Amino acid sequence: MSSLPFFVWKRMESVKGIQSNCLRFDCIKELIITHALQNCFFDVDGTLTHDADGSISESTREAIGTLISKGIRVVAATGRPFSMCEVLQELGIETFITANGAYVMHNNEVIHKVAMDPHTVREITAFAQTNRHGLSFYTDSYWTNGVQDEMMGQALQETLSIHAAPAVHEDICSQEIYLLCLFATDEVAERYLTAFPHLIFRRWHPYVLSVLQEEVSKSLAISEVLRYFGIDRSEAIAFGDGDNDIDMLELAGLGIAMGNGSEKAKRAADFITKKSSEDGIAYALHKYGVI
Repeated sequence: MSSLPFFVWKRMESVKGIQSNCLRFDCIKELIITHALQNCFFDVDGTLTHDADGSISESTREAIGTLISKGIRVVAATGRPFSMCEVLQELGIETFITANGAYVMHNNEVIHKVAMDPHTVREITAFAQTNRHGLSFYTDSYWTNGVQDEMMGQALQETLSIHAAPAVHEDICSQEIYLLCLFATDEVAERYLTAFPHLIFRRWHPYVLSVLQEEVSKSLAISEVLRYFGIDRSEAIAFGDGDNDIDMLELAGLGIAMGNGSEKAKRAADFITKKSSEDGIAYALHKYGVI
């Protein structure tokens, strides 16, 4: 069995109904070749962190430490900028997919990045400022245009665990921008689709859209990480809770959604674990015999 991929059952259509008793867990577990697991990809906010207070539980810290001690590479795949990943570095994580996939670092080496055209950044920024719409800018840090409303504040808490108004960079358009996010309702977003038909506006939160010139996603960044380390996607697990995690849950050999995750993320996953506030990371890794 050592020649088989990590999750043999990933290729079995019936497994998609795992929580509907299509295939009993104990049968699946017999097919797991744990020594072939190479990578674990984790979303951060609402996955590694408590879905209510943003803390990282002791069980999650221990689970990450155990994975690393077993030689399994742990990768944070987050909507955060790199500057907001210090607490994850303290856990021993060395590889970071940030800005929803637009900026990837391993041991402080940039292994993948997608920078936006400065002219496009200026156009979007001017349009948003004129119409008083909130924008955020991802360099290796996180900035906004200073326009904020109650819904934007709530979205920042839910997506990045940010509780205070982010800083404003007075010359943001001179910086290398990896990701722009627009805070808007569908009605407002339609105005941007009309004004900037050459751009991609992808909603990943009820009040947040990524503004892209080319495809940027966690799954594309994960593919770059796997290529960099010479690892097959069947040898990887991914954990996530949001709509911006769906593509990586589908890409990995095993996609696990948190119990507090969105309905779309849960539908895309192979397994739904407990909430992040209920030690869902440790629960799933123990359940699958990984730790």
